[in-house]
Amino acid sequence: MEFALIAISSIVAVMEPFSTIAVYAALSNTMDSEKKKRTIARSMKISFIVLVFFALTGQLLFNVFNITIAAFQIAGGILLISVALKMLNPGKNGSSSYNREDIAIVPLAFPLTAGPGTITAVILLVSKAQNILESSFVFIGIFVGVLVSYIGMRYSSKLSMLLGDEGLRVVTAIMAIIVLAIAVQFIIEGAAGAMIQISNTT
Repeated sequence: MEFALIAISSIVAVMEPFSTIAVYAALSNTMDSEKKKRTIARSMKISFIVLVFFALTGQLLFNVFNITIAAFQIAGGILLISVALKMLNPGKNGSSSYNREDIAIVPLAFPLTAGPGTITAVILLVSKAQNILESSFVFIGIFVGVLVSYIGMRYSSKLSMLLGDEGLRVVTAIMAIIVLAIAVQFIIEGAAGAMIQISNTT
């Protein structure tokens, strides 16, 4: 039970579903209800599949392709910078409808829900599991985190109604700054990890 609590709580904490919910609320304010449902379902399905995939094969995949966690963090940071800039300047990055359609993958699935931090967490937890039962708690943790994000996004429309158009624009700007800060933190952590790896090989 101790491993179960650690696995589930750490995955949900690293996933930060409330950040994903806030970003979704800011980016989906122009969508109709059916498009919102499709976007939520698609992003959470992709997130679940990606995290389960890395839980099962992550360490092997990283070894085969010589990919490091630091590289994943830097890549996720770069993706989030692009998202933040689109949030701040929605009319300067191509069609608005295209950007809104694409949020199911970037940023909701990657790098927010199934980001470098969550991928790292599930890989490490699976490597620490001593039996099949403990491993199963990692997958339960993935399911719980995705479920919390899903439920939160489904009811985020109430937040939109409460804030109104002007309030949503303010929230979008604030979330863009927060997303940008998260992106910079990803890059800093990735660069720090890369520097440690370089120093260990010299």
